[in-house]
Amino acid sequence: EQQVGQMLDAIGLTADIDEGDMALDAIVILKVIKADGSVHLVTGRSDAVDWVSALGMVTAAQAVENSGYSLADEDDEP
Repeated sequence: EQQVGQMLDAIGLTADIDEGDMALDAIVILKVIKADGSVHLVTGRSDAVDWVSALGMVTAAQAVENSGYSLADEDDEP
C-alpha cells in the first residue's frame, strides 16, 4: 500500500468543494496499468471508513453518477 495523494494530483483529480468545506472520509477507485500491461481497478479508503460506510458511499456515488443529482445544488436553494 502507498499514499495516493500525489498520484491523484498528477492525474488532475478535482472535486466540487466550496470554500470552508471539510472532507470527512474518502473512497478512491483507481484504474491502473500494471507493469505487465494489464489494467486493474484498485480501491482505497480513508482510515475511518469501514466496509458498511464504504458500500453506502459507493452506492450513493453511483446514484449521483447515474442521475446527475447534485447535493451542492440543493444546498444553494433558499
